[in-house]
Amino acid sequence: MAGRFAPRPTRTTVRGGHVAMSSPRGPRGAPASPRTRTWVPNGPLDLGLVLGPLRRGTGDPTFRTTPDGAAWRTSLTPVGPGTLRVTRHDDTVRGQAWGPGADWLLDRLPELLGAADDPSAFVPRHRLLAFTHHRLPGLRLLRTGLVLESLIPSILEQKVTTGEAYRAWRLLVRKFGEPAPGPAPERMAVMPAPRTWALIPSWEWHRAGVDDKRASTVLRAVRVAARLEEAARMSPEEARARLELVSGIGPWTSAETVQRSHGAVDAVTVGDLHLPGIVGWALAGDRDADDSVMLSLLEPYAGQRHRAARLILLSGRTPARRAPRMPHGDIGRL
Repeated sequence: MAGRFAPRPTRTTVRGGHVAMSSPRGPRGAPASPRTRTWVPNGPLDLGLVLGPLRRGTGDPTFRTTPDGAAWRTSLTPVGPGTLRVTRHDDTVRGQAWGPGADWLLDRLPELLGAADDPSAFVPRHRLLAFTHHRLPGLRLLRTGLVLESLIPSILEQKVTTGEAYRAWRLLVRKFGEPAPGPAPERMAVMPAPRTWALIPSWEWHRAGVDDKRASTVLRAVRVAARLEEAARMSPEEARARLELVSGIGPWTSAETVQRSHGAVDAVTVGDLHLPGIVGWALAGDRDADDSVMLSLLEPYAGQRHRAARLILLSGRTPARRAPRMPHGDIGRL
């Protein structure tokens, strides 16, 4: 019976990058003429697992899944805004794109879906990791090739609950972003351009629940946006070093960014409130583990530590909660 039913997504598995995808129900009509590309992956591929880390909450204006089995995302590419729709039929992945950035998105479709990742390089050394790795053969680490679209929401997630951060991202993108090109689902939008972020009034940050420290970090980042986007062509280690030159961007934020922009298979998120305890509990029964203990437990997976951490999150094995959830704050009411 153990293999007959797939486990339902939990709060932890969602954080690990699990998005529930509907089964395809046939082609969706598209009134605009999209550019199209098909690609055949060289192994198992689960769109929900691969693209899941790009979604910032169920109401994310830049990411949506639809009942026809499609995943939609918007991006501000170097050549302009674009909308990408990805579906899978049998062994073939089909990408459709609209807007000035359509060709750019389609050119990088295989990398986005983990073509540069090698899951076979991971050697599990713990029963939980072996079981989860076997259960999720379609997990691959994506690479967007875009820095700011992962950096800004990661900054918004600093020192607050995920719900507060997702709300801020949703409100700011919907209000100051561009409408998604093409026949995208309702209320999808493209992330604002760097200059638009720089011109957001202070009271709008406040209404979105973003304190001055995080807003100032975003403003410092967008002032050097071109230099930060250059980091997409660097190694993950060099990219992190460049990002951390911006005041307010530390190891936690840089790791969360390069995990998505570079597909950084070894970038461990340190400084996280919950991750050390989850890893410690899963691998050693130590719910009070700190960063040093977590790194020690992940040492056997050097070169693959981010994959190991994601598999732990996706396993759903977490210690029982000992205190109430951190309350949501809303500085916009002050």
